[in-house]
Amino acid sequence: MLKTIVGTVLVLFWVLNFAQAQEVTIELGPSEIGLNETFSIKVTISNDKIKSYDEFPDIPSFQKQGLSQSSSMNVINGQVSSTNSIIQYYKPTKKGEFTLGRFSIKINGVDYTSPGKTITVGDPRGAQRQSNVFDPFNDLFGATPEEPEFIEIEDDAFFASTVDKEEIFVGEGLNVSLAFYMSETNQAPFQFYEPGRQLDEILKKMKPSNAWEENFNITNIQPERVSFNGKNWIKYKVYEATFFPFSEGEITIPAISWEMIKYKVAKNPTFFGANRLEDFKKFYSSAKKIKVRPLPPHPLRNEVSVGVFQLRENIQEFEAQTGEGFTYNFGISGEGNINSINPPKTKQIHLLNTYDPNVRQQINRGNGRVTGIKEFNYYMTINEPGQVKLADYFDWIYFNPVTAKYDTLRPKAIINVSGDSKVNQAISNQRLGGIYDLIDVENNKLSNKRYKYYFSVLMNLLLVGSVILLAVLIMRKGNG
Repeated sequence: MLKTIVGTVLVLFWVLNFAQAQEVTIELGPSEIGLNETFSIKVTISNDKIKSYDEFPDIPSFQKQGLSQSSSMNVINGQVSSTNSIIQYYKPTKKGEFTLGRFSIKINGVDYTSPGKTITVGDPRGAQRQSNVFDPFNDLFGATPEEPEFIEIEDDAFFASTVDKEEIFVGEGLNVSLAFYMSETNQAPFQFYEPGRQLDEILKKMKPSNAWEENFNITNIQPERVSFNGKNWIKYKVYEATFFPFSEGEITIPAISWEMIKYKVAKNPTFFGANRLEDFKKFYSSAKKIKVRPLPPHPLRNEVSVGVFQLRENIQEFEAQTGEGFTYNFGISGEGNINSINPPKTKQIHLLNTYDPNVRQQINRGNGRVTGIKEFNYYMTINEPGQVKLADYFDWIYFNPVTAKYDTLRPKAIINVSGDSKVNQAISNQRLGGIYDLIDVENNKLSNKRYKYYFSVLMNLLLVGSVILLAVLIMRKGNG
């Protein structure tokens, strides 16, 4: 009963005082150690947990010997304080004087700096000690506990790549994900190790050279409960993307490695001692090959989009006046490569005038699918009164990989047009080419041009006659 009351009071004090200012300190081991001793760097945070940290610095001629963590809580005059520490141990490889330069380490997203120090390594000493490791049991009771023995616990975890199809068409989406799985009964303690750096390496390996990639950009690794093979698992998805191949053949998903921090645990844990030792384990996914089939024969096989699409229109039935402008929205929505969607085919005649569309698109990535909409906004006028079915002027052909058939989206919109005919006006506003282009720009004073023509002919005839007459006169003089 007394223990319960004391525990409750301690918890209450902890909650009331948790908001105390956080303080981070970096403690370095001694300046002189023996060849058989260890040097340490200890980072301690007050009134908070160490949620994330960078890799500790390297020291010339020292080998890293693993990490340990410790925590403590104190109640003084009703004030509760706590500390959490992480310690990196280093073992010297030879004697001499070595310099640990100035370094920074990121703790819980904040950089903290240490000036470093010079370490002198001498001959081995009679009794090895763990340098600069805080041990409350030793400090409080004057006892020297035995060095803990750490053991590795067998884990029930794996790393795997998953694809949603084993065979696809050219242009069809292939969803690929990478995840770390850990069974709900797993007892081995794990922690993610530099996921950002590992993902950068994965991105260089995953994307096929002959495919468009839509990356889901996972920035926060969240647990997800899944079941398969008769067991419950916790799934941590670290990468997901959908690939749209440009050509037939094969897509290869390479084998990927993923490294986790796997702690060894103390065989005989103590209340104050370091009960975990950091270690690492690499997991590997298996490679996969996906066959890419060509699209069936079609005149537009190399131009059409591939996916499951629907048509969205902003109007169903609309009243308009001849020559009056209005906006028509031809929207294509569905699942597929939204970026690759081309504008619909249009038929241009004098009855209906259209201009190049404004284009807007939205892409959504989630639940293993790439979906979205691409809108083509047309400004148009109609020149003849009557009922106009836009299906006669617009169509969009695509390939549906689910049915393995080509399909066409056509508008359902109908425009009811009233007013006077504007067809002739529309024709006159267009450039018809040839002689008609010269009517408005050429001079219509044909008499002036005809006069110049006749004058030129007359002068040429006079010149020819003069030459002939001169030749005749010369011939007669020669005969005489």
